[in-house]
Amino acid sequence: MDISSLQAFIAVARHESFSKASEQLFVTQPAISKRVASLEEELGTQLFNRIARQISLTEAGKQLLPKAQDLVSQAEDMQRYASNLNDEISGNLSIAIAHHVGLHRMPPILREFNLRYSQVNLDIRFEDSEQAFTSVEQGDIEFAVITLPQSLPDKLIKLPIWQDPLSIVVSKEHQLANISKPSFEDLARYACVIPSFETETHKIIRREFDQRGLELNVQMQTNNLETLKMLATAGLGWSLLPRTMLVAESNNKQHAGLKALDLDVELSRELGLIIHSRRSLSNAALALKQMIEN
Repeated sequence: MDISSLQAFIAVARHESFSKASEQLFVTQPAISKRVASLEEELGTQLFNRIARQISLTEAGKQLLPKAQDLVSQAEDMQRYASNLNDEISGNLSIAIAHHVGLHRMPPILREFNLRYSQVNLDIRFEDSEQAFTSVEQGDIEFAVITLPQSLPDKLIKLPIWQDPLSIVVSKEHQLANISKPSFEDLARYACVIPSFETETHKIIRREFDQRGLELNVQMQTNNLETLKMLATAGLGWSLLPRTMLVAESNNKQHAGLKALDLDVELSRELGLIIHSRRSLSNAALALKQMIEN
């Protein structure tokens, strides 16, 4: 049984799309179709329902998927183990980076890594933290650099790297901007524009409100922090943003109308690495991990 066929099967099952699977594996769509067809022929059963461009797993496909994931994970682990027997740092390195972390923390690290280890082919996926978290859990990537959740499944490990202070911000024309030291009760009286409920940033502000028996008045949710910054500047509500986004505020005419509120509570989130405890990292992954930790 060919590992590349199993990889194609897993990718199609995950994305429910042959074209997206081809993008993930960097091969053509016909090649993906051929690998899946070859696997179906070898097993003597159909793995996908193909109805009106909709792709879904058959019952046989559902039963095969977890076993295929285990086999591919073991094969990739053997490849990494074999490559780690020498000191060469080369080959493919697949990681995920949360959009905000990629913009504000990773550029100098990636620049240095690329200069030092030019033989490494970096496959970087810029994803929401929650999506990247799932990619590590499913074994798609070696590690993720994201906003760290409070709790993790036993098989995952988190390595805190940065503290990321957060600020409550409003438009300078907003009524909250006129209160010298607003309380959470003041915030509860006004609409907010914040990240969606499944994000750690949302959970941070939700915990503060829950502790005080208050309700969030959510006007709009999006995980794009630049969009939240724009919405807050436009006066659609207060928002919760990393302070790194406000450093150049005075030089950014587009967002020059924002004000950070002075609260009694310091809000922050942890940024860092998520790694699977059962996965051995390649030499390239270990080198990048060390650079991030340093």
